[in-house]
Amino acid sequence: SQVSFEEESQNSPSVGHWKPLMPSKGDKEEPGSGSQDAGGVHEPQSTEQLNVSRLRSSSVEIREKGSEFLRDELHKAQKELKLKDKECERLSKVREQLEQELEELTASLFEEAHKMVREANTKQAAAEKQLREARGKIDMLQAEVTALKTLVITSTPSSPNRELHPQLQTPSRAGFRKGHGRNKSTSSAMVSAASHNVAPEPVSRECKEVDSILFAEFQAWKESPTLEKSCSFLDRIYREDVGPCLDFTKQELSELVRVAVEQNTLTIEPVASQTVPVGKVATEECGGPKKCALSGLPRTCKHRIMLGDSGSYYYISPSCRARITAVCNFFTYIRYIQQGLVRQDVEPMYWEVMRLRREMSLAKLGFYPSEM
Repeated sequence: SQVSFEEESQNSPSVGHWKPLMPSKGDKEEPGSGSQDAGGVHEPQSTEQLNVSRLRSSSVEIREKGSEFLRDELHKAQKELKLKDKECERLSKVREQLEQELEELTASLFEEAHKMVREANTKQAAAEKQLREARGKIDMLQAEVTALKTLVITSTPSSPNRELHPQLQTPSRAGFRKGHGRNKSTSSAMVSAASHNVAPEPVSRECKEVDSILFAEFQAWKESPTLEKSCSFLDRIYREDVGPCLDFTKQELSELVRVAVEQNTLTIEPVASQTVPVGKVATEECGGPKKCALSGLPRTCKHRIMLGDSGSYYYISPSCRARITAVCNFFTYIRYIQQGLVRQDVEPMYWEVMRLRREMSLAKLGFYPSEM
């Protein structure tokens, strides 16, 4: 009966039959074999994971050691930078100190040179005055010698000169001229020489008085020195001194000279050889050893000028050279004041500026030293 029931159950159609969830015996053996295979696969996987973990730990350790090494190097570099910063600061202080000492030395040298130039000019003026006086005395003595020679020659035994031999004169005349037996020229020369020795002529001393307007303008300019013409100090000097002093017959060349003087690019040099210039500019414009290029007049030119780097020379007369030199001296001094190289009080600076202005005034009127 059981067998028939099983056959019926096998032959009957499976309507609404659920598949068994549990596998059959045959199915159980396959997973068993699969689990054995899986167990064989898991062993290399665990070894690989172990190796990976070891690599990870070693890389982390290397990274930590590398970061620690980099931190040490960074710390060392920061220390070196601090030391270098301190060294740079010390060197900058040394440089500033050297620059200050150099500036003070330059200023003192300039003041000493300026003082020596003033003393040399004063001594030169005194020597020239003594030379003129000596020449005057020599001329006077030569005139006296010539007069004495004339008297001696004209006095002979046959016709004696009664002026030279007062004992030959009449008593009345001799009495009248008693004590005045010398020749008139000789006695007058002796008297003048004696009076010159007894009462020497007084030495003239120059008196100075500060002009309040000019001094105020100079003080205002000294507070912020500049070479611009807009300030009242330089505007006045341009109008009264620089402009008239550099106003020559050749207007175009005069303007070029003025610009070169202002820009400090003008060169003056003595004429080495008496050759007429050749090159870019015509001979008539450059002048020559016997013709001044600025005035256009026939003059003996001992100097020539060059404007900037033009390469063209212009021959100038001594008078024109004195005028240009006076203006250049003025601009040189105010440039030194602007650069802070003149370490003096305001009043000595003012009087030096006034002296340079006087030189420009004399030069534009035609006065210049004979050595030019």
